Amino acid sequence: MEYLKHAILSIFILTSLSLPAFAQQSLSDAFNASYESENAGNLETAIEVLDSVYDAESYELNLRLGWLHYQKGDMDESMIYYRRAVNLKPYAIEPKLGLAYPYSAMAMWDEIIELYEKILETDPQNSLVNYRLGLIYYNRGQYERADGYIEKTVNLYPFDYDSLLLFAWNKLMMQRTREAKVLFEKVLLANPGDESALNGLSLIQ
Repeated sequence: MEYLKHAILSIFILTSLSLPAFAQQSLSDAFNASYESENAGNLETAIEVLDSVYDAESYELNLRLGWLHYQKGDMDESMIYYRRAVNLKPYAIEPKLGLAYPYSAMAMWDEIIELYEKILETDPQNSLVNYRLGLIYYNRGQYERADGYIEKTVNLYPFDYDSLLLFAWNKLMMQRTREAKVLFEKVLLANPGDESALNGLSLIQ
């Protein structure tokens, strides 16, 4: 009887030790199958495969499902998963950038601004977020507010076409024509013959 107890205990321990590896393998297989389905254009299957191993405490699963539901056009579900990922990794930039996708699709611009401001608290030099905030305020006609964000992006990437062009137009809208002219000319160095830059210069000259 004692021998039987030890045998059962040994089997239990060995089984317990193998469970994490098995679970990890299953998760790995699920992600692999999900990527394959997504690449084949079958988003429904890509989601179902991950649902079969879903764990609400898994950052990676929530992030991936947020993306897949966004791709599928289900913005409400996408936001649910991305927000869970944000809550699981509060200081991570990645899930906040992901959450911006469904927010943008739903034209939730105030929420996007709040999201981007949180990212800048962690990473003030984030060029993508500074550019996007500058663009949002530019499109709102808040040129003075946009200026600082765009300037930071241009300081980080002085020869970036998109940043220079936005900076040039923002300066022009602020009636800082001398600065705008210099910036439009730099845009033409980055992209000779650029129609937008030439149009901007024609409004100055």
